[in-house]
Amino acid sequence: MIAPFTFNTSASVVFGEGAVSRLGALAAERMGLKIMIVTDPGIMQNGLLVTALASLKEAGIAVTVFDGVIADPPEDVVKSACALAVEMGVDGIVGMGGGSSLDVAKLVALLARSGETLPEVYGVAKAKGPRLPLMLVPTTAGTGSEVTPIAIVTTGSSEKMGVVSPWLIPDIALLDPELTLALPPAITAATGIDAMVHAIEAYSSVNANNNPLSRMLARQALQLMGRSLERAVHHGHDRAARGNMLLGSMLAGQAFANSPVAAVHALAYPIGGHFHVPHGLSNALVLPHVLAFNAPVASAVYAEIAVDLFPQLESLGSQARAGAFIDEIAALSQRCGLPQRLRDVGIPQSALEMMARDAMNQTRLLVNNPRPLGEADAMAVYEAAW
Repeated sequence: MIAPFTFNTSASVVFGEGAVSRLGALAAERMGLKIMIVTDPGIMQNGLLVTALASLKEAGIAVTVFDGVIADPPEDVVKSACALAVEMGVDGIVGMGGGSSLDVAKLVALLARSGETLPEVYGVAKAKGPRLPLMLVPTTAGTGSEVTPIAIVTTGSSEKMGVVSPWLIPDIALLDPELTLALPPAITAATGIDAMVHAIEAYSSVNANNNPLSRMLARQALQLMGRSLERAVHHGHDRAARGNMLLGSMLAGQAFANSPVAAVHALAYPIGGHFHVPHGLSNALVLPHVLAFNAPVASAVYAEIAVDLFPQLESLGSQARAGAFIDEIAALSQRCGLPQRLRDVGIPQSALEMMARDAMNQTRLLVNNPRPLGEADAMAVYEAAW
C-alpha cells in the first residue's frame, strides 16, 4: 500500500514568456493595492524590474521597493525589510530575484503580518502566522523557493538557520523565462546544479513523507534539466533551454518541499556560511562525494534516476549505472565550467575539521540522508572534495 503523505505547493503557478507583464493584474486581483517588492540591487541595476513596475502602475497599485537583499541574507536584512513593510502598511509582498530575495520576501510576509520574531519561527513548524499575501518571481533557475515552505537566514557570522512552515508557501509563483536570459554562465551552471541536487535528494530522501508525487516531479525535473543545462550555460539566449531550466527548477522545488533534502545541503551550508561560496556552487562541490558515500545503500535509487539525467546510461546494469551516474555528475559540473575542488574556491585544508563539526548542526537535513552520516564521515567527504 502507498504510505500516508502530505503534499503542499503554491496555490497558483503562472508560467510563460512575458508572464511578468501580468504581475500588476494578478496583484490587484489577489493581493491588494499597496505592494512591497523585495529584491536586490542587481535586479534594479539590470533593469529586470522595469516591466514589473510598469505593470503594477498600470493596475493602479502603489509600490514600495526594498532592494537591500544580499546573498546569504543576515537577520538584519530581514528585520529592515519587515520594518519598511510595517511602516508603509502594505497589503502584500512580491519577492523578485534569486533565492535570497525570495526567502527574505517570505519572511517579511510572515513577520509583518503575524508580529512574530525570527527567533520564534526558526525550526520546523514553529511559525504561527498568518501572513500577508505573497507572490514570488524567480530570476534564476535553481532554488525553487517560489514553491517551497523554507527560508534560510544567516545568523551570527556564519551559521545558517531555516524557517520551515506552510505559512511560507506563496499564493502565486510567477515564472517568466525571459527574466533568466541574461544570467551569466557561472550563475546558470551553479543554480542549475543546485536544482538538480534538489531533485536527486528529494527522490532518494528517507524522510517519512517521501511520496509518489515528489518522486514523479523529481524525475520530470531531471529530464528537463538534463537536456538543457549545458545549452543554457553555453548558449544563454536559447529560450527553450531557459524555459526548461526554470520549469525544471520549480518541479524540483515542489519535490523537495515535500520530500526534504539531505547531506549534500547539510555539508554545503558551512562552505557558504564561512567562505561565502554561492549556495549552488557549494552544493556542486560536495555533490559527487556525498553520492559516492551514499552509494553502498542508495545505488538502486541512483540507478533509477540516472537515465533521467543521462539517457545514454540506460544500457548499463543497475550497479554500473549508479557508478556512472556519479561520474557523469562530476563531469557535467566540469563541462559547465564550475570549480571542482574546495581548494579552488579558497578553502584551506585546515578548515575542513571545523566545517565537518558545523555540518553536524544541520540535523533537520542529515536525518533524511539515505546513509547515516557522522562527523568523521563529513570530514572524509570534505577531504575527498578538497
